[in-house]
Amino acid sequence: MAAAGSPEQAGLRMSTARGRWVLLATVLGSGIASIDATAVSVALPSIGRDLGADLASLQWVITAYTVTLAGFLLVGGSLGDRYGRRRVFMIGVGWFAVASLLCGIAPNVPVLVAARALQGVGGALLAPGSLAILQASFAVGDRPRAIGAWSGLSGVATAVGPFLGGWLVEVLSWRLVFFINLPLVAAVLVVAARHVPESTDPGATGRVDLAGAVLVTGGLVGLSYGLIEGPDSGWDAPAVLGALLLGVASLAGFVAVERRAATPMMPLDLFGSRQFSAANMVTFVVYASLGGALFLLPIQLQQVGGYSPLAAGTALLPLTIVMLTLSARSGALAERIGPRAQMTVGPVVAAAGLALITRAAGEGGYLLDVLPGVIVLGLGLATVVAPLTSTALGAAPAEHAGIASAVNNDVARTAQLLAVAVLPAAAGLTGDAYLDAAGFASGFQSALWIVAGLCASGGLVAYLGIRNPAPTRPTAIPKRPMVPCRHCGIDAPPPVTGTAARR
Repeated sequence: MAAAGSPEQAGLRMSTARGRWVLLATVLGSGIASIDATAVSVALPSIGRDLGADLASLQWVITAYTVTLAGFLLVGGSLGDRYGRRRVFMIGVGWFAVASLLCGIAPNVPVLVAARALQGVGGALLAPGSLAILQASFAVGDRPRAIGAWSGLSGVATAVGPFLGGWLVEVLSWRLVFFINLPLVAAVLVVAARHVPESTDPGATGRVDLAGAVLVTGGLVGLSYGLIEGPDSGWDAPAVLGALLLGVASLAGFVAVERRAATPMMPLDLFGSRQFSAANMVTFVVYASLGGALFLLPIQLQQVGGYSPLAAGTALLPLTIVMLTLSARSGALAERIGPRAQMTVGPVVAAAGLALITRAAGEGGYLLDVLPGVIVLGLGLATVVAPLTSTALGAAPAEHAGIASAVNNDVARTAQLLAVAVLPAAAGLTGDAYLDAAGFASGFQSALWIVAGLCASGGLVAYLGIRNPAPTRPTAIPKRPMVPCRHCGIDAPPPVTGTAARR
């Protein structure tokens, strides 16, 4: 097995056939997870009607996937570094396919939720590998082009997800949203086996931090269960109290384990940097706002607005188009003027978009009540996401760039997971509320005002906590131009962050 950085591994060119095959395998692999994540949200109302699910069950359809993905994402990167990125990537893709099949044939909600949790583990194995493979396989001069192409094509997959999911639900069944993964998986496995070179990280030593992964996953499961079930079962119910206490204890244990571990999955000293901590705080509030809004919006459009699944999926398309068009320019601007201004203004603009989307509860139609808010939200996210990601990475030492990227991505996933668990109850949406159009519309408006306020607070955090880098003095030695991060962390989700999550 060749190590990363060997001539065999670091010599691929974008202009060669093998280089293009490697790019295709990584794009399709990450695209599977992106399409699935965005398509499932559009399918939620149909799943609820077909399986007789209440709102809490629909929350679990999203949360079960996000819990295991967030819990094992860092471990997935570590396994790839130690045992082979191609090997772990292919295992993750195959795992994701088996779980997708189980989702598609699920006869009831508990089976579907369990299968979604398995999907999250597969996603945690494949997601870090796609970018790490590009980083390890391509020649240094071709890596920016390869990562840029991966970013753009992965963004297309994210944009296609809601549209494809809506069309599949409308034409036949929500089950096709999961079955569509299977032919894509077959293509990825064939291409990866034939064309993707294997690589490892010679510097990845020590034991994989499985204890940390189990504790953080247990903590997220406990908190999610307590927060989702508390409004219906009662906050003093033994199961709810037990789950919340278990969640808090597990997360405390996770912090203790990470402090003592020789090779922790999340080095806590990274948070000693004010810039890194502030960037991740902004990440948390922005992605929590986005995750909560995009969980409720497809339900609002279909259950209250009378949209078809296809129309509901298409309604979100301008958001991704705006981000794909402007994110690279936003990253380039932040390189010139520093990230503070965009990270301060972007969340406020996004909050204004979320506030405008409260009009979706009215009867004015898509062009008047939905599209303006979606476009303004896209403008805000395009303003903040690229500098947010690059700031989080730039605040960490160079040797920790991979783990900093993975931590920032994990913060975004965790924020979305907690938002889906907390927001409906905070807005008074529990039980079968989504079946009552008038009641859901009122709760939807309350929820959007909550996330709008939360998102705007991210601008305040950035203003107080983010500092622009000190200008560097010109030298006689010309510097190579920096390549702006082209890939946003929207999971709206994924795409993930713009640098390989390697550990």
